[in-house]
Amino acid sequence: MGAARVAVVTSKGGADADADLPLLLAALRDAGLSAHAVAWDADRPQWDGFDLAVIRSTWDYADRLPEFLAWADATAEVTRLRNPAPLVRWNSDKRYLLELARDAVPVVPTRFLEPGGSLDAAALDGPHGVVVKPAVSSGARDTARYEPGRGADAGRHARMLLDQGRTAMVQPYLPLVAEGERALVFFGGTFSHAIRKQPLLTEAGLIDNFRVPHPGAAPYEPSGAELRTARAALAAVPAPGDLLFARVDLALDEAREPVVMELELIEPNLFLRINPQGLERFAEAVAAALAAGR
Repeated sequence: MGAARVAVVTSKGGADADADLPLLLAALRDAGLSAHAVAWDADRPQWDGFDLAVIRSTWDYADRLPEFLAWADATAEVTRLRNPAPLVRWNSDKRYLLELARDAVPVVPTRFLEPGGSLDAAALDGPHGVVVKPAVSSGARDTARYEPGRGADAGRHARMLLDQGRTAMVQPYLPLVAEGERALVFFGGTFSHAIRKQPLLTEAGLIDNFRVPHPGAAPYEPSGAELRTARAALAAVPAPGDLLFARVDLALDEAREPVVMELELIEPNLFLRINPQGLERFAEAVAAALAAGR
């Protein structure tokens, strides 16, 4: 028998921008696997020729969500897909935050505004301002924060999204995000490493889809409370045992308690270049998933 074949799934634009991709391919090959980068929308790829397809830099999925979800379902019919297609679908819409909250996971309080519903611009305000974003997005696209007293501006942002047929979400701005956002990375349900990065929404009232992602990302040692919150979030995921990788993004609320900002199960940056041990752990998790036949 030859080496197990692993597709590291990227996109036509993501392959060049993914700094971790060559590192990950090399690590998998060093582990004795036959690893190949394949764009999810490539012309006629033979997905059934792979023993495992691992989603990585499919960074255009949010702009082509129905097509991407159909690809995930079809690919899962012919090979093992990780993370699995049902979890990809669940995580693709940030209304999953409501489910986490119902399971008593501390999350940033979030209101969702649906197309066709009423919009009270006066309610789109808070003591520290608010953040408005689409429920389906990646990389902080079409996202902005608004300072206190700028509820009308926040309302116009939300109305723009609603008029496009998109669900909008509104969250209070957390001032302690100035101390950095935390991203905790897990492989096979086990904590691997974490980073802390500078805040992204530095200029109020600005929708900037060309921001540099993850500014100032650096290794970080999470607190016990941050680890507990991240693990609680993962435990609330449907079929958590099927997670090959996960990233839990946290910030501190006004009581300095960690709250979940986002749970990233589709194509998160895992900061493998910053954490070489994380790269080894990811390769080990892929090999373990293959060995377990799951």
